[in-house]
Amino acid sequence: MNYILFDGASRNALLPFTYTRPVADIRIGILTIREKWEKHLGFTTSTVTEDYLSEKYPLVELEENVMINASYLPTSALVDRIKSLKANQAIFCNDEPVAFFVAEDQEVDFENYEITQWDKEVLTVKNTWDIFSKNEKAIGLDFEFLTKDRASLPIPSSNNVIAPENVFLEEGAKLEFVTLNASNGPIYIGKDAEIMEGSSIRGPFVLCEHATIKMGAKIYGGTTVGPYSKVGGEVTNSVIFGYSNKGHDGFIGNSVLGEWCNLGADTNTSNLKNNYAPVRLWSYETEGFAKTGLQFCGLMMGDHSKCGINTMFNTGTVVGVNANIFGGGFPRNFIPSYSWGGSGGFTTYLTKKAFEVAKVVMSRRNIEFTEQDVQILEHVFEETKSWRKD
Repeated sequence: MNYILFDGASRNALLPFTYTRPVADIRIGILTIREKWEKHLGFTTSTVTEDYLSEKYPLVELEENVMINASYLPTSALVDRIKSLKANQAIFCNDEPVAFFVAEDQEVDFENYEITQWDKEVLTVKNTWDIFSKNEKAIGLDFEFLTKDRASLPIPSSNNVIAPENVFLEEGAKLEFVTLNASNGPIYIGKDAEIMEGSSIRGPFVLCEHATIKMGAKIYGGTTVGPYSKVGGEVTNSVIFGYSNKGHDGFIGNSVLGEWCNLGADTNTSNLKNNYAPVRLWSYETEGFAKTGLQFCGLMMGDHSKCGINTMFNTGTVVGVNANIFGGGFPRNFIPSYSWGGSGGFTTYLTKKAFEVAKVVMSRRNIEFTEQDVQILEHVFEETKSWRKD
């Protein structure tokens, strides 16, 4: 069977992260959504996404295909049900398709389908804030799945460990003179990742492959540090997709950082309003501020965005793709893609300059800034220009 992950109705609610990737390539827990499905299904997947992303994330269609809504995370029960789908059968959750069988070139009309409702527990990612608010649960599910019937590397004796049975070290993981408290949730240290001495970690926590926690960091539960990222200072309940740096002191909480982001030294995010009111976040769909229902919500930062030293972000700030923020004071809590400036105002960050930085930053990790990347980011520049005011 050929399995295809599609963006679904939640794609726009997951901007700015879905400007540069399909929904399937959002990281939550240990793995991206795509990696979860591929490991559970035992097959590779392809993607139905926006046209401008389709060259980098192509669709592979065969004679028989099962489409899966990428906003839904796999469970063993859901995977078993999906694998049993036959022609003209679909699984819905209320009014939304979760998965359905489709033949090559078939016009899909659900009125002609046999539809069954999925009423068992399932984790979904339908808003940006779901990424951090559901991350603790996602870490637990991924940890159980990935470590089943496997043995962790031994934890070096210099470390102070509480509930070591909930700690798993992959090959090449390095940590000495670190405090690990896994009594409230598991701690997973990926291949060739390093936690430097003096750091204190509370689970649930994930450090993905080749990522680094700097000396003396304080990391609280519900946090994922994606591959090749570097993190220092204080972090709570946040998700960093990968290849991003928060290398110095400063606080981020209840936040999500995309790829290729960099936070300058002593950058701080507020995650709680002074009046303790529920946080609203900028919505790209309504072009207004949406109710999150959350008391704690920090920073949502799209790919390739950067901020200078001592940057201060208000509670519930949304930063688009390729923004460059610097200077004193609090910038506004919606910063459009390709904005250059700070609390004193913004101008347009020209693509030529932005791409020069991206090329240098990516080459430091031996990754090429490709023509596909250029085309995607140029599309984002054009799509978001109405929000920029020079």
